[in-house]
Amino acid sequence: MRTETPPLIRLEEYRPSDYLIDRVDLDIRLDPHATRIDATLALRPNPAGEAGAPLNLDGDELRLVSVALDGAPLAAGAYAASPSGLSLIDPPRRPFVLRIVTEADPTANTKLMGLYRSSGVYCTQCEADGFRRITYFLDRPDVMAVYTTRLEADRDESPVLLGNGNLVDSGPAGAGRHFAIWHDPHPKPAYLFALVGGRLGKVETRFTTMEGRGVTCAVYVEPGKESRADYALDAVIRSMAWDETAFGRPYDLDVFNVVAVSDFNMGAMENKGLNIFNDKYVLASPETATDGDYAAIEAIIAHEYFHNWSGNRVTCRDWFQLCLKEGLTVFRDQEFSADMRSRPVHRIAEVRSLRARQFPEDAGPLRHPVRPRAYAEINNFYTATVYDKGAEIVRMLRTLIGPEAFRAGMDRYFADNDGRAATVEDFLAAFATVTGRDLTAFARWYERPGTPRLTATLAYDRAAARCRLHLVQTLPGEAGQDAPPLVIPVALGLVGAAGPLAGATCPDVRDGVYVLDRAEAEIVFESVAEEPVPSLLRDFSAPVRLDLALTDAQRMRLLAHDSDPFNRWQAAQDVALRLILDPDPDRAEAFAQALGRFLDAEALGDPAFAALVLALPSEGEAADALPRDVDPDAIHQARSALRAHLGRALRPCLERLDAALAPAAGATYSPDAASAGRRSLRNAALDLIAAGDPELGAARAGERLDNATNMTDRLAALATLALIPGERREAALAGFAARYADEPLVLDKWFAIQAQIPEPGTLERITTLQGHPAFTMTNPNRVRALIGSFAFGNPTQFARRDGAGFSRVADAVALLDSSNPQVAARLLTAFGSWRRLEKSRAAKAVEILNRINAIPGLSRDSADILARSLGDG
Repeated sequence: MRTETPPLIRLEEYRPSDYLIDRVDLDIRLDPHATRIDATLALRPNPAGEAGAPLNLDGDELRLVSVALDGAPLAAGAYAASPSGLSLIDPPRRPFVLRIVTEADPTANTKLMGLYRSSGVYCTQCEADGFRRITYFLDRPDVMAVYTTRLEADRDESPVLLGNGNLVDSGPAGAGRHFAIWHDPHPKPAYLFALVGGRLGKVETRFTTMEGRGVTCAVYVEPGKESRADYALDAVIRSMAWDETAFGRPYDLDVFNVVAVSDFNMGAMENKGLNIFNDKYVLASPETATDGDYAAIEAIIAHEYFHNWSGNRVTCRDWFQLCLKEGLTVFRDQEFSADMRSRPVHRIAEVRSLRARQFPEDAGPLRHPVRPRAYAEINNFYTATVYDKGAEIVRMLRTLIGPEAFRAGMDRYFADNDGRAATVEDFLAAFATVTGRDLTAFARWYERPGTPRLTATLAYDRAAARCRLHLVQTLPGEAGQDAPPLVIPVALGLVGAAGPLAGATCPDVRDGVYVLDRAEAEIVFESVAEEPVPSLLRDFSAPVRLDLALTDAQRMRLLAHDSDPFNRWQAAQDVALRLILDPDPDRAEAFAQALGRFLDAEALGDPAFAALVLALPSEGEAADALPRDVDPDAIHQARSALRAHLGRALRPCLERLDAALAPAAGATYSPDAASAGRRSLRNAALDLIAAGDPELGAARAGERLDNATNMTDRLAALATLALIPGERREAALAGFAARYADEPLVLDKWFAIQAQIPEPGTLERITTLQGHPAFTMTNPNRVRALIGSFAFGNPTQFARRDGAGFSRVADAVALLDSSNPQVAARLLTAFGSWRRLEKSRAAKAVEILNRINAIPGLSRDSADILARSLGDG
């Protein structure tokens, strides 16, 4: 099975640009259908490039008006222009100025890349290569320039005009128009350019940096929704303060602006000084946002702000180094969130996301190294591997060298590369310099695709009070048996019947970590007074799959007595996963009893952690544990049966928790971690009660839905009801939709809940929902909420035996591919695990993928995903 592969761009073929751009002056006159972009570029030959080479500028669907060199119009034979490029045949061999005038139709730009309009607001998205949709340019991250941007627009249509950097001038421009000039003194690549023009409300405050700079921080939103931006603004200030304390990174402009728009392909974008956000990651109120929404806003605000240094001041040389900014910045935002909330609970959430998204990616045809060696379409490499596994590599580096050396290495990296376009080698060199360590072997993590497997066995010699831990690492799918091993930090400990065995000693374990840098190794522990249970990969110290044969009783010892919260949670997950894959009533009952003891002893002390322990592995995680012949229906049935058993067995305990965690009368909502934890456990208890007794659960959920004072409880109750067929469910869904008819972001939650109902009727329900007045295929949030939630969150119906689920997603891809290829390609990645499905489902998936592949004029984005999905990978 093969499909035509789009041409590849390869890392080894990188060479510097033949020309550099030192200064960019833009005069942009905004108009809904005829925006005029007047770009003046100060260029010079690059000493590191090819002397005398033609100048080839990138374009994408551009309309050229005029082009001039050093003030004189270019003769027709001196250049060649098309919508996809502009070439100067014989450019000067000296510094020169090129003036290019183009025209764009922002309203017609449905791809949401370059300059477009979202609900009447002009905005831009230029990463990875959207700037070439604004003007002809050397659109690559290693070409960095200083930008000055003059924006002009109708004052009534766009009273707010924002750009990168600092505002240097503004005023009337005649005939009801006005202008604003923004100057960014920091050289940046084109992908960090941004502008916004529109009618917007704002909230703002002031922040003083560690260097004494006063900064005006503002969040701009749709007028009338200013009160919903307060939490985002607070997150901005906390992010600024945290980055100074944790990494010594002060902000470097006089203003920092965040703008929320309703049509956005991504979550947000870190443009220098002007971050543009999908409004779902800015707007929040207790009535419309859940605890999860508040946490996501906090994390994504922080992520984009932290890019100011790890991505903007130090950018990436080429798109193969994408992990250098994204993986590093994910690590930074994870650390911020851990400090803002519960570190153990947040770490578990990170690992759950990694396993749900990145592990399957690593095991399927779309797998790739954290630093890819080649790509056909860079937009398809904004993946969990680059982001989440990239962050885990940074975390492992800190574990290996220690927090103090890590901070010193980060300081060195920023100092050495400030204002430069850097590589992974530059990043690792900073840490090698400050520690004197050779990190060559560690660098293999960036080059090797796939998830390593760590196999561990423990042998105990009671007479000698000694135990031996044997470790073996393998990486499935690698060619050859002699591939060099990875460097794997294995955080570990030994747990006895009453707790950690503090007296055990091993010279190879330092600060609780053994560094496995060979294919296999044996670690010997002395003075081990009793037969222990090994606690391995504490705090998930490496992104690997662990094979460790333990009994349920041994795992429950870890849940009860391990000092590492992550492995306590992991122990319960392991038992539950085995019961889903291999159901056994007796073991299920023993598991329920162990959970009951845990809940009685500890649930009220740390409700958020207890809620995670109660949450069973998802159906996707269960499927990921199987090498082949995955039957989603069988997994769903087994998991549902286990939930029902736990709900019945734990009901007295769950009832007590529900009562103890009920909010006091008149209590006001707060999104803080402690309050969110109490709500999460109470809602988890309701969900299990409903699994064990659907009639009682429906009544309780209906009551909670009616009486909830916040969206977290209201949505949790609705989600519980959605799994219980009947008139009560349909009435609740209808009532919710009526109540929030004017709240698109809330209706997205409503769409998503219904798309994930694991019933054959869901396909018909989706057909109905696609005709709902609030749904449109032109808004990425709506598409992700309905079609995306179905494709990624409803395995039994997406992977139906008759292929109807696959076909429904294919129809959406076909409809979207020409108008928004990025969203279409993301939907296609839902087919990434088709090879592991049982044969009839796999055959249907291939049939549907080939049907999509036959669409004439398929976008490069979708063609790339199809080629890799149907290839021999």
